[in-house]
This record gives sequence, C-alpha cells and structure tokens, in this order.
Amino acid sequence: MPDYREARDRIHGPVGPSSPSCRPTFPTHIWTAVVVFLAALVLAAPAGAGLRDRLAKALVTPGVSSAATGAWAYDLANNKVVFGQNQYSSYRPASNEKLTVAVTVLDRFGSDFHIPTEVLRRGVVDGSGVLHGRLILKGYGDPWLKSWRLRSLAKRVYAAGIRRVTGRIVGDESYFDRVRTGPGWKPSFYKIESPPLSALVVDNAHVGRRMWDEPAKAAAVLFKRALRGAGIAVPGSPGKGVADSSAALVARSNSFSLERIVFRMNHVSDNFFAEMLLKQLGKAFRGQGSTAAGARVVREELGQRIAHMGGVRVVDGSGLSLDDRLTARAVGELLRSAIRDGTIGDELVDSLPIAGVNGTLEDRMERLPAYRHVFAKTGTTSRASALSGYVTARYVFAILQNGDPIPYYYARKAQDRFAQVLAGAA
Repeated sequence: MPDYREARDRIHGPVGPSSPSCRPTFPTHIWTAVVVFLAALVLAAPAGAGLRDRLAKALVTPGVSSAATGAWAYDLANNKVVFGQNQYSSYRPASNEKLTVAVTVLDRFGSDFHIPTEVLRRGVVDGSGVLHGRLILKGYGDPWLKSWRLRSLAKRVYAAGIRRVTGRIVGDESYFDRVRTGPGWKPSFYKIESPPLSALVVDNAHVGRRMWDEPAKAAAVLFKRALRGAGIAVPGSPGKGVADSSAALVARSNSFSLERIVFRMNHVSDNFFAEMLLKQLGKAFRGQGSTAAGARVVREELGQRIAHMGGVRVVDGSGLSLDDRLTARAVGELLRSAIRDGTIGDELVDSLPIAGVNGTLEDRMERLPAYRHVFAKTGTTSRASALSGYVTARYVFAILQNGDPIPYYYARKAQDRFAQVLAGAA
C-alpha cells in the first residue's frame, strides 16, 4: 500500500517539525522517549488482551449505548476483519454521508473535473458596443462561485466588445431543480446549515450581510455590480430567467478542480458542497439536477463497491437528513474499496482531515500514536456522531454512534480511543 503521508508531503509540502503548523523541534532522544511513553499510556491493557478486546473497551463511554454503536475495522495488510460491533445495524451517519458522495464524484467525474459558469447574450451587439438585448449569467452548480469570479467574467465581457447592455441582467439556475433544501431536513437547517440550493449561487447567496432566498437573483445583482465595475453600462433591475437555445456564449469561467472541491467538503464538512455535488451527479447521470436523482447515482456506486447494502438508505448528500442510514460495515467496505482503487484512492485520503493537524480533526488526537497517522471524516448532529477513515495505510475503520440526543463529547472520546488503539497496532 502507498504511504499517504509521503503522498501528502509531495502535494502540500512536508508536515513535520519544520512546518509552522506542527510542534517545535525537540532533540531526537527526548522525542523518542516521549513517543514511547505516550504509546505505552495509550495501549496500556491487561496482560493478554488482544486487539479486539482493546477496541471493544475503547468504545465504552458514558451516555452512548453499545446497542446504538456500530463499528468495523479491517487490516489491509493481512486482508482480514479485526473488529466488528453491530456492523450490519443501520444508523444515522451524520457527515459520514459525505464519504459516499466523495467516492462517487471522484469515480464518476475524475479529480480534474471542472464546473463551468457562463455568460450568454440574447440580442445583437452593434458597432458601438451596445448589446440590444440582455446578458444571462448561467450556473451549472459550482458550489465555490465567488464575486471575484464574476469580476473576471465581467472583464471578459468587456474584452468581447460589449460596452452597454440595454436589457436586464438575468440569473439562470435552470441546470438544477429549484428545491432549496434536502429531504428530511429540520426546518432550522435552512440557511443555518446550508445556503439555499441552486445551480447558481454566488458568495453563498449573500448580498452584503444578507442571505437571499433567491440565489439566482442575488447572483444577477452581484454580476450587474461586476459589469459596472468593468466599465459596462447596465440599466434596469436584475432578475431571474432562462437562456434559450439561441443565446450566444460570451464568456466562461471554470471552477476549481473537483479534487479541491472534495478536499474542502471533507476538511470542513461543508454541507452545501455535498448537496451541490449530489445534484451534479443527478444531472450528469440521470438527466435531473435533483437530490433524489443524485442519491440514486450514489446508491448505484455503493452497490458496485460494497457487498452488504442492507440497512443503507441514501437520502441526501450531507447527512443532515433524518432519514439517512448507513452501516459501519457499508462505510468500511466503501473506504476499503476506495483505497484500493488506483484512480481515486490518493485523492480521497488526501481530502480527509489529519488527526491533530487540520480540518475537523485539528484539535483531536493530538498525541501519538494517532497524531498525524489517522485520516478520517467526522460527523456530528444532535442524534449522531461518527468517525471513519484510515490509520496510515494499514487499517480501515468506521464508527457510527446514535442517541437522542447523542452526548457528542463522550462519543468523540470513544472514537479517538478506538483510533489510538489501531494506530498503536499499525
């Protein structure tokens, strides 16, 4: 198996004592002593206790029932399951749901996939640079579309010879459906956990400090400002509309690569990114830019990668839905399949937070042996806590814990202990 620490160093530079994100440099003999001491503390167990027993003990924690905890661990080096607890039981996955989206988009689109945003014109440009018609800003589901990209597009419109527009500036969100939230979401999730979903969202649907209910109209407002900043006269009020087949392309801007988008989604656990990527899957492979269509594509992908689909229910992409269900075995088998897939394995591992270093694991497992050696996706809602990923290139693991509510502090402590035990055995 490849060493994913080395792969990460090649892409992002070394993460070590010389890096500003890491600990100060210590003399080698002191550091060695500290490593041995900490490892002994983590792995202390009754004489004769095996790995399975230590993992089981690690999961015991106040307020979380063993019946509400599913866990699975697999030894990649020896090709065998080393732990299973309620591994086929169905649980809410929280943001571990994003792993299903990450694997599917990397496999179906490839890490170099880019999402376009286009400027189209409806009408004729005369010799003096006046467009007798309208400009349409059409979105194709880029979740990372920002105002600076609109300014770049506006400069390209100017470079195309347009100096004045007689008609309106229109935002076109028709590539996706207009459903703003995911199925099974609590009403309070709207705008709090995710901006309104749309194929055209700029700055997370913010104009100034306010998040708009109509993202496409908000994008048109921002684009009008960008056009004026580029020296293009634009009278009239912005609005929403749909570009017909006769509209001519004026300018195009591509998103960051899918690899970077997935990295952000998993590192900060971005719900909006996950939902937008799910609709992207639905549009590309089912012809419908909807959550339901995207979920069908994800289920197809899971069916190809895991042997046990019982208890799996994919409803949205972020894990916010109260109706999502996964099993620890399903998550573990998905991760095992991905790491063995030469086309997506490195990209998926690289997208995961590193224990004690960055992302949602920055302040967890800050000591050896798990520190810097665990790459995993977290998940937290009021009813679920999860941690699934890799321990170096040796182990795959998945932990799903449910409660009503879930005491996430204790749940995380149990997850971290579990990962520490695996890291000590790697």
